[in-house]
Amino acid sequence: MMTANPQRYAHHQPCAGRAPQKNSVVFYALNSKFVDEKRAQQRSTQKVQEVVYYSLAIGHHLGVIDCLKASLTCPLADYQQWIRRLPPESEARRKLTGVERFGEINIDQSHIHLLALALREARDRMSEQQQAWSDRLIALLQQIASDPAMYLMVRRYDA
Repeated sequence: MMTANPQRYAHHQPCAGRAPQKNSVVFYALNSKFVDEKRAQQRSTQKVQEVVYYSLAIGHHLGVIDCLKASLTCPLADYQQWIRRLPPESEARRKLTGVERFGEINIDQSHIHLLALALREARDRMSEQQQAWSDRLIALLQQIASDPAMYLMVRRYDA
């Protein structure tokens, strides 16, 4: 049996920085992944452990942990105004309004083109602040295009 590297165990640590502001929307980007080796060893056979070590894509049920980093924060009311600049019946607007309906959405490689195109097309109808958010989101979408394992998690924080 392989011995686990104790430096790679998952430890609960206080959140760096400050808590998200109330009434805001935060875009989190996948920053890194690591394997909770202790958990994986306790719940898995030797063969499964080998798969975990060689492929982080196996999933959370085997102890793969995603580390997300806040990459864009918008006040909720301003976020709502921003996405209203997108065409009313567009798939991009439907996707981004999911934050209001569900409180959280994921953006992955399947969304990058429709979002980037819609943001660029709506640019003339946006304020300078909205254009800056669009530029930041497009830059994050370009990172996803370069690294298919990357994704964004967008979460709404209510008062």
